[in-house]
Amino acid sequence: MAQKLLIRDLTLRDGQQSSFATRMTQQQIDRVLPFYKDANFYAMEVWGGAVPDSVMRYLNENPWDRLEKIKAAVGNASKLTALSRGRNLFGYAPYTDEIIDGFCRNSIESGLGIMRIFDALNDVNNVKSTIKYVKKYGGIADCAVCYTIDPKYPKLSIMDKLKGKKNPAPVFTNEYFLDKAKQMAALGADMITIKDMSGLIQPSRIAELVPLFKKNLSIPIDFHTHCTPGYGLGAVLMSIIKGIDVVDTNIWNFAGGTGAPAIELIYIFCKKLGVELDINMEAVAKINKELYDIRKELAAVDATKQFPNPFNPLTDTLPAEIDKEFDKAIEAAKANDEEALLKACHAIEAYFNFPKPNELVKKAEVPGGMYSNMVAQLKQLNSMDILEKAMELIPTVRLAAGLPPLVTPTSQIVGAQAVNCALDLKAGKPMYSNVSNQFVNLVKGEYGKTPVPIDPEFRLKIAGTREEIPYDMSKYQMQPNPTLPEAGGVKLAENEKEVLLLELFPQVAKNFLTRQKEAKYQASHKEEETEKKVVEEKQEEPITGKVVEAPMPGSIFKIQVKPGDEVTKGQSVIILEAMKMENNIASDYAGKVKRIFVKEGTPVQAGAKLIEIEA
Repeated sequence: MAQKLLIRDLTLRDGQQSSFATRMTQQQIDRVLPFYKDANFYAMEVWGGAVPDSVMRYLNENPWDRLEKIKAAVGNASKLTALSRGRNLFGYAPYTDEIIDGFCRNSIESGLGIMRIFDALNDVNNVKSTIKYVKKYGGIADCAVCYTIDPKYPKLSIMDKLKGKKNPAPVFTNEYFLDKAKQMAALGADMITIKDMSGLIQPSRIAELVPLFKKNLSIPIDFHTHCTPGYGLGAVLMSIIKGIDVVDTNIWNFAGGTGAPAIELIYIFCKKLGVELDINMEAVAKINKELYDIRKELAAVDATKQFPNPFNPLTDTLPAEIDKEFDKAIEAAKANDEEALLKACHAIEAYFNFPKPNELVKKAEVPGGMYSNMVAQLKQLNSMDILEKAMELIPTVRLAAGLPPLVTPTSQIVGAQAVNCALDLKAGKPMYSNVSNQFVNLVKGEYGKTPVPIDPEFRLKIAGTREEIPYDMSKYQMQPNPTLPEAGGVKLAENEKEVLLLELFPQVAKNFLTRQKEAKYQASHKEEETEKKVVEEKQEEPITGKVVEAPMPGSIFKIQVKPGDEVTKGQSVIILEAMKMENNIASDYAGKVKRIFVKEGTPVQAGAKLIEIEA
């Protein structure tokens, strides 16, 4: 019987998130949905990840509407997939079972078919609840094992070796990944994904993992990777040859580079291999034609600004020399010749003008998104001169924090902390003088069990405790849900779906829901509001006290004091969100709070005045 391969299309979620900053509008998505209905993908990843946050934050759209509109257009033609972070769902903090239950129920009622569940630490305990509730409400639990590699530790000096110092033994072995998959299967996983979010898995490694998983697991295996360092296309081909059940792809104009390989290239390989692929490539070509125009509209956020050459495998003939490269790639994969396989795949990608492998990401062995976040953070701080030092510190910071896999959110936590440590050293301070709340929580144990134990003395230094302290669900407090006077006195969150948005994205959802409710109210009270409007020009008082300033750009997450409060030197007065990390801003002065210059949710630049204190 011929091998059959299923395809999960990532274009509308991971594809646009990896390459276009998750900025596709609902109107743009609506343009491709009629063709998706005919494309016959096994699954379409359309939700989760950064989508709910981004559509509220940047597009002023409702995430639930997006999921429901896609379901209405596609029906049962493909299963809709979302990506969630286990107990953290989409946020950076663990949630109670009540929240996870409500989220899974509402997602499935809104059209979700598959929930891809992963945990940033590969702590299986963190995915239990989501598996339970996804299955309870009739969804498919797709559990992802996060692929990562051991860091390249700094070389030991002769003195270190004489003292008996050794670098840690490898942790992320094939047996480690299989053990995680087996544990998730035992919890009821309906399928397992080998999730290589960094694109770091080499064809030779996937050649080992796929047969190992197929031999030891009785449920389907999916493979997810990216093309950033140049392994993606070769690794996907290798996984097909080794018998993978499902692979993740993007459509041509959203493929390659920071994204996943193109379905069109996989189609050619499958035809040559005699692998059955039930995809309607005519419908795919129609989607791709529309994606070309959409990509032009997204030019401002295009990560590479490099379009692949136009190609339709149904109507275009490959030049003989490129057709031969496809054959060479297949022969090399069957012979486990990684070097020849990658050479052929890179020749194919170069011919079609897909981005070249990112050598910096390949050499640093960190996710491309983590690297770009670090660059963005350093640009904001005008400190690009310490990028090399920050990159060099990643293995040290990662090992100290228990060697977490580098996937959202741990990649951001470790990357941001490596930047903080590099800034500390530049300022002549000890490393870890400045730590984010998330790094403290990771080290404390609130995110779950790290792959290797954290040194109790390091935990004491960072989190004030030698003992690991898991997140205490009994102390979980729901987000405030006030009434909005400016919107006629309605509640900020008026139904369960809005309450869930508020829980998962406190500041972003608060801003979004407030805008929505106020706009709705004003639209129905336009004349009344016009009559009421009075512009008052207020003379700003001169500053006579000491001022607490923002040390970096970000947005005001929480104001911890009010006018009239007495504060001590070193007391945290504001929590500033920067690069998705929460940073405590402490007062350098003791005294009484006179004025607060900012509001929660507002963006600020480095050096912005936050609070005036009468010392």
